[in-house]
Amino acid sequence: MSIELPSLLIAGLILLGIFLLGYLSIKIKIPSVILYILFGIVLAGALSHNELLHFASEIGIVLLFFLLGLEFNLSRLGGIAKKIWPAGLIDVLLNLGVVFLLGLLFNLNFFTAFLIGGIVYATSSSITAKQLQDTGRMANRETEFILGLLIFEDIVAPIVVAVLMGLSAGGDFTSLDFLFLLGKIIALTLGAIFLSKTLFRRFENFLDKIADEDFKIALLIGISLAYGGLALFLGLSEVLGAFLAGMMLAEINKIEKVEHTVEPVKNLMLPTFFIYFGTTVEFGNGVPMIGFLITIIIWSIIAKVLVGVIGGRLYGLSKRLSLRAGLSICARGEFSVVIASIATGVIKVFAGVYIIASAFIGLLIFEKAPKITNLIYGKPQKKPKKDLKVPS
Repeated sequence: MSIELPSLLIAGLILLGIFLLGYLSIKIKIPSVILYILFGIVLAGALSHNELLHFASEIGIVLLFFLLGLEFNLSRLGGIAKKIWPAGLIDVLLNLGVVFLLGLLFNLNFFTAFLIGGIVYATSSSITAKQLQDTGRMANRETEFILGLLIFEDIVAPIVVAVLMGLSAGGDFTSLDFLFLLGKIIALTLGAIFLSKTLFRRFENFLDKIADEDFKIALLIGISLAYGGLALFLGLSEVLGAFLAGMMLAEINKIEKVEHTVEPVKNLMLPTFFIYFGTTVEFGNGVPMIGFLITIIIWSIIAKVLVGVIGGRLYGLSKRLSLRAGLSICARGEFSVVIASIATGVIKVFAGVYIIASAFIGLLIFEKAPKITNLIYGKPQKKPKKDLKVPS
């Protein structure tokens, strides 16, 4: 006889689990994303069809992409693209492109091969940025290149998700369907630009007039959910709509006002996305396609290192710094989970195992990146310190 727990009790237990896992991740220095996915896998039997968890997870991922979009006004997008695009293009070709071809060689169909290519493509922004901060490497010369590459991936990933959503709709996906899909993406983007230049042009002044913080939360989260929902209505991905919603407000002078309001809600809801993803991974028949899994794990590490080595040189970094950058961007995380959520059956299990394995391996390689670089190029010569005088 199964006992059905009240939704309120389930919600409370999930939140307590999020707290304990977040605290544990700090203590054992393992990304919380991995622990949340494992937590979801353990609770899959009890929570696999929980609508409350599913809805909370959708809000969490929409708010994540909304806040990402806030970082990209049109002028910044142009500046980043101008400097990082050669490395960004290499990143797309070596990760998404080569893995897609490998998938076809392993007799996967077009959609599945492209889906796995998308899962492998993006470096985890959250894991990489946190590691850069925790290891005191934010001031390093290669960090600007790494962050620029992460931003490039942040822009490409929602488009990849939108294309995959179109492909997953079923039926024959012709070149005409692709053009129609591209047209919808362009229309949604132009709509966001139009609204940013008209309706939201004086949005900062309007926010300043709202004294009650509760109303601000309703307004800002309402904008992100509405534009994400509009994208779903058009047959696109909600993460693309949320990203564009953030871009709509990115033109205001002080985006910190928006971030300050939305960030706490995002931090509360986002872990539920990773937990929900874990509940959808079913290991009933073990790990599928082990040969292909090992192949893409090895290639995905090599590919990211090559992106750093080749892309870093094109960016203007030295050989040493380019290698260290490449060794620092191997971890996959939140974007891979977003794309993997489109998968079903054994492919979702395959994706879950890949994400967990690549996050662990990427974390280890990041930690060893300075030592590996010194092993290959020798220890850098320390410049003599200037004799700084204390002002009287």
